[in-house]
Amino acid sequence: MKFNNNSIATTFFKFTNSKVFSLVFLLFAVFSTQAQDKKAKDLLDEVTAKIKKHKNIVIDFKYTLNNAKENINQESKGSVTIQGNKYVLNFLGVTKIYDGKKTYTIVPEDEEITISSVNDKDEKAITPSKMLTFFNSGYTYKWDISQNIKGRKIQYVKLTPTAKKDTRKEVLLGIDTQTKTIYNVIEVGKNGTKTTLTVNSFKTNQPLPKNQFTFVASKYPNYYINKLD
Repeated sequence: MKFNNNSIATTFFKFTNSKVFSLVFLLFAVFSTQAQDKKAKDLLDEVTAKIKKHKNIVIDFKYTLNNAKENINQESKGSVTIQGNKYVLNFLGVTKIYDGKKTYTIVPEDEEITISSVNDKDEKAITPSKMLTFFNSGYTYKWDISQNIKGRKIQYVKLTPTAKKDTRKEVLLGIDTQTKTIYNVIEVGKNGTKTTLTVNSFKTNQPLPKNQFTFVASKYPNYYINKLD
């Protein structure tokens, strides 16, 4: 918002003393919000820096989906092991392995494996490793509420997507202020759908097998293999 000297003078002479006080209070609130936004960005930067220091990360999580309007309430658990850009994700009975070049999606229920290439440099490509730092672009930040959850102080940062086509209204990122790790991620959709991913266990620098991120076809002798490229 821009003011010229004439408009400022006119505004001050037009307002009574109480109006001027209200204006000053409003300006103070604006500056306070800007400071909080910086606090939010600084906290997110601390989380990002800490994540990048770890050789690997192993996470057990709970995922819930709720839409009161559609009477939908689902809950499931999963786990993910991340090392650099490689990962193994187990969720909803499906295992997904990414070895740095290709993704292997293993579906035991259908006895089917889908193999596809992934451009890891593609910013639009969503991977578990990026899920830990997704907030670094595409959002505005705002300092939100703080809660005490089982003796842990969780500070929330409200993220608002900047893309108009984004189907999400907002994302609340809960951060453990002591460990600087993500506790949960709450996404609120424009259609009323609310999804929550809660980290139940967060382990780092674990001893992993050498073939942790290697797909071994011999383990699935009767599976149909679908190569997309």
